[in-house]
Amino acid sequence: MNTISKIFQFILNNVYLRFLFILLVSFIIAFLSRLIVKKVLKPLARKTKTKIDDLIIKNLSSIIFYIVIVLGFKFGFQHFEFKTTIFNSLIDSILIFIICILMIRIINDFSQYWLMEWAYKTKSTADDRLIPIVVKIIKVVVIVLAVIFTCDAWKIDISPLLATAGIAGIAISLAVKDSLNNIIGGIQLVLDKTFKVGDKVQLESGEMGVILDIGLRSTKLKTYDNEMIYIPNGYLANAKIKNYTMPDLSIRVNVNFGVEYGSDTEKVRKVVFNAVKSIDSVLEEPVPKVQFLKMSDFSLDFIARAWVKNYGEAYSTKLRMTDEIYSALSKANIGIPFPTQTILTKPTD
Repeated sequence: MNTISKIFQFILNNVYLRFLFILLVSFIIAFLSRLIVKKVLKPLARKTKTKIDDLIIKNLSSIIFYIVIVLGFKFGFQHFEFKTTIFNSLIDSILIFIICILMIRIINDFSQYWLMEWAYKTKSTADDRLIPIVVKIIKVVVIVLAVIFTCDAWKIDISPLLATAGIAGIAISLAVKDSLNNIIGGIQLVLDKTFKVGDKVQLESGEMGVILDIGLRSTKLKTYDNEMIYIPNGYLANAKIKNYTMPDLSIRVNVNFGVEYGSDTEKVRKVVFNAVKSIDSVLEEPVPKVQFLKMSDFSLDFIARAWVKNYGEAYSTKLRMTDEIYSALSKANIGIPFPTQTILTKPTD
């Protein structure tokens, strides 16, 4: 036991042997770390529902060995008496480079996982185009940070360069303000799920149609006249939009009509209700309604309300309801007035 203690003491007193001993311990720790990650953490990650931990552990297992070795070199050089500034800067740079590679690998795996698990489930192309751009931006940020930390490790002052880059960034952002506004608007539309491809919508300006595509800068709307409208996403993100497919596909159809003064209002309700209820596309629940609205100048105004299962059936059902209501009123001998005006003349002497 005393012999081992003397050997260990001798190693600690000799700076070169101490350095070799630290490297040996580092290799052992690096080997054990990689073994633990592969044999213990990987199987545990496979048992979880999410794939995020699998991606992180997979990349960590391939690079943790080198991180521990570099840290061993860094710690070992601290015990030399000669100046180690260059060695420390070099080792710090290598460590920053390894961590940068690790982050880029994780970002690549995350982007592929995101595209497979989420973007491919949507018909919109905005997320398919957006994710690669976001990934590239994040990679650039990681590389820039790595360069900044490397310069700091070598005691290089980059303050003037950062100031110049900041001024240039402000100028570029002002130049592409509208494009950035549309891109950010596209991100908001995708995240907020304002609408999706295939939804029937009506814009604040009055245009109505079906969403064909939600792009990175603009959205395609196909009108019922077979016209294509390209709308900037920045406008859509701040506009009032009526979505006929939300909260579900069912929609109410309204038909206004009028009858002559003197008509039996209860008979009108019954006749029109039976006519509307007989239409195949009209749902039994909610029950159709016929309501007496007001007494106009020359008619008694009513409205017939009915629900259909799908917004695609709304227009054809409205036409069918109009036809059936007219036929039913005619068969029941209930008059449908037209605008009239009675003029009384006073005879003059």
